[in-house]
Amino acid sequence: MKKMIATLVLTIAPCLVFAGDGSVELAKPNGFESAAIKSAPAVVEKYKLGKQYQAITPPVRTNDPDKIEVVEAFSYVCIHCEHFEAKIEPWAAKLPADVDFQRAPVIFNEGAQVFARVYYSLKLLNVLPQMHPVVFKAVLDEKKDLKNEKQFAEFFAGFGIKERDFLQQYNSFTVQSLVQRDDANVRSYGITGTPEMVVDGKYRVSMQDAGGPQEVLNVVSFLIEKERQARMAKASSKK
Repeated sequence: MKKMIATLVLTIAPCLVFAGDGSVELAKPNGFESAAIKSAPAVVEKYKLGKQYQAITPPVRTNDPDKIEVVEAFSYVCIHCEHFEAKIEPWAAKLPADVDFQRAPVIFNEGAQVFARVYYSLKLLNVLPQMHPVVFKAVLDEKKDLKNEKQFAEFFAGFGIKERDFLQQYNSFTVQSLVQRDDANVRSYGITGTPEMVVDGKYRVSMQDAGGPQEVLNVVSFLIEKERQARMAKASSKK
């Protein structure tokens, strides 16, 4: 009788075997994977496409295809972006090595070109981490008159940044190219407001869709894992 039961179990469920003590446990035979396990979703779809996040069609090429790119589209004249910094900074600091976090200054009008160039000038001068919040504070909280490169150069001089060095970067071909690239990408993302976030050039998350600052980060974290699992599955299928 026991032999018949064992035969029946192994016939209808090859992933089950009898252990020596008479109990039943999962087996992992080479070359075999149950249909239930194979078809199970890797990520629980807690958030829905078209509701908490939107698809970008066609996807936009990322800077580093080996990493999952996360981009924050922001503006130095956006008060919501300034407030978002308190949440996104500690979140970004804990991202794993396979995630590439970037910011993209949004250019909605001609005046925003100045702020985009300021952002990349500071980045190339290796002073962005300390100066990024300073620019937000000066523009939004202190209402300083900062509308052109000369005014910014004089302002940054008070923080130990030489005017000549800043202006050299501001007017460089490198900064011009970075600004043009981001402007093209932002348009392709379909960004309509700030702040918004983009995951791997495929998904866009806004405050309105997600429901608030923390919710945006929750959705983005979900999409990062979704993309990670998709990449793992793709790599596995090629073996």
